[in-house]
Amino acid sequence: MSDPGVSYTVAGGVARIALSRPPVNALSLDTVRAIVAALRRAAADHDARAVALTSSVPGRFCAGLDLALLLGKSSEQVREVLQALYVDLHDAQYNLGKPSIAAVGGAARGGGMTIAISCDVILAGSHATFGYPEINIGVLPAIHFAHLPRIVGRHRAFELLFSGRIFDAREAFDLGLVSKIVADAKLDAAAMALAADFAAKSPAVMSLARAAFMRQNDLDYRRSVASAVEDFCNVATTAAAQEGIRAFLEKRPPKW
Repeated sequence: MSDPGVSYTVAGGVARIALSRPPVNALSLDTVRAIVAALRRAAADHDARAVALTSSVPGRFCAGLDLALLLGKSSEQVREVLQALYVDLHDAQYNLGKPSIAAVGGAARGGGMTIAISCDVILAGSHATFGYPEINIGVLPAIHFAHLPRIVGRHRAFELLFSGRIFDAREAFDLGLVSKIVADAKLDAAAMALAADFAAKSPAVMSLARAAFMRQNDLDYRRSVASAVEDFCNVATTAAAQEGIRAFLEKRPPKW
């Protein structure tokens, strides 16, 4: 197995899970599985009372899935990727038992948005940018159909998801998608400071409170995750999606 580009360290009660897969932290299947494994490790780690998910690649949080994972693949192979990114990631976060913070510095796209939004809190660097570009290459931001309307409202979510446009940290904050904007140079420190604040609380109370919060807010989200896997797989294997992915990798306009 190649290096998945995910590190795990603990200090001061905070587990830091850092993405380090230059140049853009594109998600291989091994990388997604390593993130899930790190979250499960944090759940079982008594020295970790909070989790900060960060990037060690300057100017990049996560560009999303490595699209080569989807090119020429069967529905079963695509489903294996989505099982890890949608189902396993959600389950790992749901059962984490302690607060998680995403520190988004630089670009977050597609699957990178999935990683970030799985956390309890999102902090954004002042030059962070966000986007759901999947529709532009002929695939679906399927998981975001389930949760984004609940966060920003139906009509604003539709515009973001179906235009595929990029938007900045200020717009993300105004939409309620991120909790706070921090100067880029202070982002990592801010995430660790917030995580340390969470870690200072009673771990038993935090675990019970977070479980109650998840139950109250998730509703039928777990069922929506399963539907999103099917929706994504149904589209990703079509001729149109394969042309869009191939065009993106070949850096040319798609021929729809």
